Amino acid sequence: MVNRMFDRCLYFNTTALARTLEREWSKAFKPFGLTPSQAFMLRAIVERPGQLQGALAEELAISRPTATRTLDGLQRLGLVERWSTGRDGRESAIHPTDSAHALIRRIGAASAEITRRMKRKLGNARFEDTVSSVRHIRTTLE
Repeated sequence: MVNRMFDRCLYFNTTALARTLEREWSKAFKPFGLTPSQAFMLRAIVERPGQLQGALAEELAISRPTATRTLDGLQRLGLVERWSTGRDGRESAIHPTDSAHALIRRIGAASAEITRRMKRKLGNARFEDTVSSVRHIRTTLE
């Protein structure tokens, strides 16, 4: 008999789900040389060019040091530039490069394909309800 000790454990189930999702998104973004974190951050940057690094970290629900490391990787790949704001030497406005703009549709298409696949497996309603529930739990517990 399978041990069901953790069936009702939020931590265990969300962490196991996160590992599964990480594998799927990693495969999808590997052809672009990006990690899932980099791809999602790049999408946010292209969507709102010029936003401050701190606002970007907040939007993605990550710490500033994590945002800095992810941006460092994107900058090394030539996909983003940091522009000084002139107000605070520690804060930069983040802008996508032409290379980022050239890549973003393909990244979006890869992301959309994974979402379609998951919706086929789970059904649209369950997929949407799950995303909504997880977002609600995350924001409530923050």
